[in-house]
Formats: sequence, C-alpha cells, structure tokens
Amino acid sequence: MRLASHLSDGSWLALIRNALPENRPVREETNSMINFDLGLSARLEFPHKEIPGMWKVRFSTHGSALVDLIYRLGEPVRYRYVSQSWGLNYYQTVYAREPGSAEMPSAGRAFSWETLLRLRRKGIETAYITLHTGLSSYLDDELDRRHPGLEEEYDIGERAASRIRAAYSAGRRVIAVGTTVVRALESAAQADGVVRAGRRYTGLRITSDTALRVTNGILTGLHEPAASHLELLSAFISPALLREAYLDAVRLRYLWHEFGDLNLII
Repeated sequence: MRLASHLSDGSWLALIRNALPENRPVREETNSMINFDLGLSARLEFPHKEIPGMWKVRFSTHGSALVDLIYRLGEPVRYRYVSQSWGLNYYQTVYAREPGSAEMPSAGRAFSWETLLRLRRKGIETAYITLHTGLSSYLDDELDRRHPGLEEEYDIGERAASRIRAAYSAGRRVIAVGTTVVRALESAAQADGVVRAGRRYTGLRITSDTALRVTNGILTGLHEPAASHLELLSAFISPALLREAYLDAVRLRYLWHEFGDLNLII
C-alpha cells in the first residue's frame, strides 16, 4: 500500500499493488480489509474511477496514533536511483511541523537553518505554509501521463497570507519553493493577487497559458523531459529558454531528481 493523499474526511487515497517485480494493481472488493502488524487495519471503501489500483481507504485508527503506526510500520517512498533504505530524516525539510505528505517536498529539503538565517540577514523574508505533497507516480508510465497529479491539501495561515500580500503589494518578488507551493498560492490568490488564508485542496493545472496571479519566481529541481512539472515551469519561462538551461545543466553534470540540484527561475 502506497499512501497517495490525505482526504478531508480523515480517509486516504492509496495505491494498492502486488509486490515487485510484478507491480500490478490488486483486484480487491469494496469493504475488503487489509490487516497490518501492531493491530492496524484498513477498509477499502471504493476504487478510484480512473486510476487502477487506487482506493479510498479508511484506517482503524486516526490522528496522531495513526501517524505513529505509519512511521513504525512503513518507510518513505524509495526512488529507483536510491540504492538502500534511508531513514525519514533524509526526506524531511528542517521546518516540517505537521505530518501528511505522501512524498518528499524536495525543493525545500535542501534548506538548512543556517541557509535560512543567511537569507534573512540579506533582507529576504520567508512565509511558511503547510502543504501535503501527493504521490508523484502511479508506478505506470501511461497512467502518469494521463493523470499528472491528485489534489493536494494546503493550509495558509493568516500571518503567511499577510506577508505574501505585503510583498506583492510592494512589488517585491514572491518566490515559491517548489511546484506544489506555486499551485497552492495560485489557487488561494484572487484576481488582484490577494492570497486568502485557509485550509483547502488544489488540483490546479498550470501551463504556459496560465496568467500567474501572485508568484513571480520559483526554486525547483531539475525534472525529467516527460514530467508534468515542466508544463508548470513554462508559466515562468519560455520552453526554448528552459531547454537551453537544461542542456547546460546536462553538460555541467548537474544532478537530477528529488535529491539533485535546484535552479532558480525569476
């Protein structure tokens, strides 16, 4: 079971598949039970209409008790290029507070407290929001192309919203750390750029035709050619210029993927 997204009613979307190497969707029936160790179980409420193997599941416990069991029984999603199992701390941002992401928020993982302090001394302000990144792959290339992402939960507090509004009103850059932050801020922004506080979900798809309301910069990793993230980046930079930058990154042997290098687009 690979957790995909936490839902507002306390249930989860989860990808349920046979063990590798077959890795096929499991044919289960509605209300089937999956039993884990330590007394945890999950009931399969109903399947996703478009994604084979994706189910809405409800666990036998919830809240902090469920999070504790997930940490004890599970392990982080391991990417194909990672040769061994790494502990959860490798995947966390230093400022993480509220559990809920299905995968690593990779753009923010590169920050240390020292880096954040140095930025602050240079006059760069920060505003923290909570967002729970969803599953990046359904373990099927064709499904990944057809369904680039599930809705993701985010929470923008009034203090963060106020800081973002002040920066935008003053004509300063609002730089999102990661593609998911762009989706959250643009979903919460009104036509005049005012960002509303609140906890919501976003399924916003951003392309070259999207007029960005509040974000005018992004710090992000280097993405594979078929990744949907590149479509979002085209709202910030022309595909031709992005391609030129990526060719330079290949030539200079920059590192790709979640634990790779970052690039700033402004």
